[in-house]
Amino acid sequence: MNSRTTIDSARAATAAASAPGRGHPALERRDWIAGLEKGLAIIEAFDDQHPRLTASQAGARCSLTRTAARRYLLTLAHLGYVGTDGKLFWLMPRIMRLGHAYLESARLPRQVQPFLQRIVGGTQEIAYLAVLDGEDAVYIARGGSPRHMFEGYMLGTRVPAQVTAAGLAILSMLSEPSLNEWLLAHPLRAFTSFTVSSKDQLRAELKRCRRQGWVLSEQQLELNHRGIAVPLLDRNNDVHGAISVTMPINQESSEDAVKRVLPVLQEAARGLRNLI
Repeated sequence: MNSRTTIDSARAATAAASAPGRGHPALERRDWIAGLEKGLAIIEAFDDQHPRLTASQAGARCSLTRTAARRYLLTLAHLGYVGTDGKLFWLMPRIMRLGHAYLESARLPRQVQPFLQRIVGGTQEIAYLAVLDGEDAVYIARGGSPRHMFEGYMLGTRVPAQVTAAGLAILSMLSEPSLNEWLLAHPLRAFTSFTVSSKDQLRAELKRCRRQGWVLSEQQLELNHRGIAVPLLDRNNDVHGAISVTMPINQESSEDAVKRVLPVLQEAARGLRNLI
């Protein structure tokens, strides 16, 4: 994920984060620590397309000078979060502590985990909890049998929300202003010939999903794969994420898959409503 870290863009990001539906408190200028924001941006500059970067490349991806980027990278290397050969820099396993700290401390994954295992028992499919982060659905809990250990999405996997059942379930429950803001900020990409990449078409699909209260997504990210999801709502009807299952399509029809899986998901969502 690209990072934009000039002071002006940082302030713009802060303003956007405090907009309705984002869940982030507004931040006073005196409380802003630009160095922390830039250091995190350097970390986010690395991705699957850019696993190793020079200081110049990292700086270009973060709107920093080479000198500034190099200082941040050397500090991260000193702390063990980044490795280097003197020219190139790359992330080290220690960086996983940041995500692990969330998984260990966050309340929502722990609350949902027993329900995911019930879904697995009732469907024999892998079950997930996902939340929305920017343009992506992020999988923060999963349940599965031992045979599922190396299948499906791993914890922390990020997938464009527009092509996942979980992401669509969350988007369908956003307020109209928040959805408009999301659609304006995030371009839609086509991954298969089945991907909904028109914003008007996606908006119509989300309205339909909101009315029925669940989502079926087929072959939008990968051919021969489907997902079924329901939004995770609290007693005030605020959306906190979505629970879902994914499966190969094989010989099972859409109708049969929904009939088999949806009631189990809905029962879990009802059970969680008063807990979150």
